[in-house]
Amino acid sequence: MAEVEQHPLQPFLPEHATLLMLGSFPPQRRRWSMDFFYPNWNNDMWRIFGLLFFGDKDHFADVKRKVFLKDALVDFLQEKGVALYDTATAVRRLKNNASDKYLEVVEQTDIRRLLASIPHCSTIVTTGEKATETICRCLDVPQIPAVGTYVEFSLAHRRMRLYRMPSSSRAYPLSLERKASFYRVLFEDACDVSLAK
Repeated sequence: MAEVEQHPLQPFLPEHATLLMLGSFPPQRRRWSMDFFYPNWNNDMWRIFGLLFFGDKDHFADVKRKVFLKDALVDFLQEKGVALYDTATAVRRLKNNASDKYLEVVEQTDIRRLLASIPHCSTIVTTGEKATETICRCLDVPQIPAVGTYVEFSLAHRRMRLYRMPSSSRAYPLSLERKASFYRVLFEDACDVSLAK
């Protein structure tokens, strides 16, 4: 049986965060280009952010070194009030790859506890099918939203929205621009931010 892998990162929770993004679990360390969330150089999350906020998919990337710019990301996410973590704190990899399909969730993240530490948060974003299913189960959300849509629910007297976004993994068969178009709607709806045209 595959060994249990503990989450290697602490939650990233700016105090004034209004949006919490949740993936499933980080890839294996050998795939990391930085010590932060969405670290795989072949994952497009930070290219989506670069494209939407700065009109440049490589805004948060050092293309020559093939690494993402952690310090720039941390500053930006702090400023915008975007929190990050994952829906599992311990998993088994049933195959030796980063696919969610072959992740067995051993321990779910205590999402309620995360949200208690970011009291201004009213929007949760999941970035893939497994993360969406896990959070719906954890928070008793009665309906799983379709990709690119949201459902509303209540949690401890807080009105919340759960958005389901397409996975930023290259394995998900959409172009970068098409994925970014889903995230554009999310940011325009849920955040008080200016986006690049």
